[in-house]
Amino acid sequence: MNNKNEKKETQQPNEGQENQSGIVQKIQQLGQSNVAQAPDSNVHVLTIIGQIEGHVQLPPQNKTTKYEHLLPQLIAIEQNPKIEGLVILLNTVGGDVEAGLALSEMIASMSKPTVSIVLGGGHSIGVPIAVAANHSFIAPTATMTIHPVRLTGLVIGVPQTFEYLDKMQERVIDFVVNHSNIKEEKFKELMFAKGNLTRDIGTNVVGTNAVDYGLIDGIGGVKEAMQKVNELIDKNKDMDEQVIQ
Repeated sequence: MNNKNEKKETQQPNEGQENQSGIVQKIQQLGQSNVAQAPDSNVHVLTIIGQIEGHVQLPPQNKTTKYEHLLPQLIAIEQNPKIEGLVILLNTVGGDVEAGLALSEMIASMSKPTVSIVLGGGHSIGVPIAVAANHSFIAPTATMTIHPVRLTGLVIGVPQTFEYLDKMQERVIDFVVNHSNIKEEKFKELMFAKGNLTRDIGTNVVGTNAVDYGLIDGIGGVKEAMQKVNELIDKNKDMDEQVIQ
């Protein structure tokens, strides 16, 4: 009897220590002891924050989103029958152009409804990612910086390098124009505007202006995005039912 009691007494402190260590980890990582648990949802939320890291690894102090992490996630979302829609949260300064275009093409090619929200900022290569969704929203205070493709800190030494950058720039322009309501002339005007940004060329577009230009579909946040993605999911179901009949 004594041995059993001793075992129970030794187990209880261990369980308490595990719970306490779990709470400490939550506080360290998230700044709170209790994390809200979302119920099983048919909508997946994907976050793209900081700088989009592509072929070159960025310093550890940079807040990054690694595109090689997002690509398999998008495939898994596409294949998972329980997930019926995708919401993309964007607060990015931009990053690797080819990585950003790869993500944009992946999002645009998905069969499931997609909705994006630009929160804070969707700058540079974040612009194609935002417009890649079936419907896009931007917060009233959010901004989007539109500027030409460039190699920061590097000198263009040969004509072939300039030609490569020019071709990449055309890819970005074509994608944005084809996946939004902005006119090509207007987008190029914003991209090559002089004097708007300090010692640079380009334009900083604020929420309502992005909608007025046709770059983003509407002003809104989480509520509007969830309403829209559910609306698109219902439309998909209706179309599937019509096909079956």
